[in-house]
Amino acid sequence: MGTYITNNLIKDEHVEYETTYHWIIFISLRALLTLFIAPIIDRFTDEFAITNKRVVIKTGLISRRTFEMNLSKIESVNVMQSILGRILGYGTIQIIGTGGTKEAFMNIKKPLEFRKRFQELSV
Repeated sequence: MGTYITNNLIKDEHVEYETTYHWIIFISLRALLTLFIAPIIDRFTDEFAITNKRVVIKTGLISRRTFEMNLSKIESVNVMQSILGRILGYGTIQIIGTGGTKEAFMNIKKPLEFRKRFQELSV
């Protein structure tokens, strides 16, 4: 479990599901140009989790971007996968909040499992 998520759990909250980037992030021009350092940093510093109360996502090492939304405020979690994404098991998750907020996160490992776990908790 990531340190950001662990340090920011609220009272009576626990992690139900956690995921990371798929290994496909290592096959890109960005990876090649940075000698694979950028995807290594991304994979080990970015955190994606669903707790029993909210969805928590943290990206970035030096500059940090966080997304935290209560489960009750999320309308839907959409999954977009290419043909290769379906075969290899990665895709983009898009979280849509009740106020129309849309946040997309690309190259997530097992995005259908992420959506399934969210749906199980939001019932």
